[in-house]
Amino acid sequence: MITYIIIFVLLLLAELVYFRIADKYNIIDKPNQRSSHSTIVLRGGGIIFLIGAWVWSAFYGFQYPWFLAGLTLVAGVSFVDDIRSLPDSVRLVAQFAAAAMAFYQLGILHWSMWWIVVLALIVYVGATNVINFMDGINGITAGYALAVLVPLALVNAQGGYVAQSLVVVAVLSACVFCLFNFRPKGKAKCFAGDVGSIGMAFIMLFLLGRVILATEDITWLIFLLVYGVDGCLTIVHRIMLHENLGEAHRKHAYQIIANELKIGHVKVALLYVGLQLVISLGFIYICPDTVLAHWAYLLGALAVLAIAYVAFMKKYYHLHEAYLASLKK
Repeated sequence: MITYIIIFVLLLLAELVYFRIADKYNIIDKPNQRSSHSTIVLRGGGIIFLIGAWVWSAFYGFQYPWFLAGLTLVAGVSFVDDIRSLPDSVRLVAQFAAAAMAFYQLGILHWSMWWIVVLALIVYVGATNVINFMDGINGITAGYALAVLVPLALVNAQGGYVAQSLVVVAVLSACVFCLFNFRPKGKAKCFAGDVGSIGMAFIMLFLLGRVILATEDITWLIFLLVYGVDGCLTIVHRIMLHENLGEAHRKHAYQIIANELKIGHVKVALLYVGLQLVISLGFIYICPDTVLAHWAYLLGALAVLAIAYVAFMKKYYHLHEAYLASLKK
């Protein structure tokens, strides 16, 4: 416990030092027509997730060196992209290389089954970017990370699938970031930036990967279900609208709730956090521990969320269309 307190204090100090650096070198996020904020805010505060992984390694030994190398690569490139926009090709190469390092650490980089590995890498990188796309309002990135990491810690405490200290330190880094970002619109001290959202996505996917491989049960991905439904269905929606998926937008359900329905950022973030916690804790403590029950629970929750998403969009998407029309006047 004392070690965790020391780590929390170190992470807090590291975040404060970063703020001074970001302020000095003008690492900021300027609002635009696609933004859900209206004031200039420091960008890249999510670098604390990467720092947390290095601090954990320093305290507990470099147990997962290839994971740490991959995280450093993908977060580092993302941080550069936060400061100075990089080509999509550079970011994708870094993301696939980092994912390959994570796979090597997980022990699944077997090129004898190269087509399965390639498909898995595409899914891993795709999931990383979907999670990144969901970082659009105050509190949602670190809040949702806690909604994933806390249930994962509960499961891991029983099974010991991955170093529990890594999960705890990831939780501590998310808590530190929440102190400065889990605030109402216009009150955030910093934004996560791609270094934060992609970095945390990489961490969560690696940890879940350890659990999935140890239990041979892919349904643990239910811990990412709320993000998955909003992120993936919004991508499908944008494809149907023939939009460029690389362009910024405000079409996610959470963005429409926050922007068009004028519900506060903290409330929207808490809605997503609460939904994911209810689903995950129900999966852990209510769902019978059988393959059939796990799949039934996952598919049932998926169906409910998907129907809710479609119903919400049918009722409220016209408000976003009105917003887009107002920009052309």
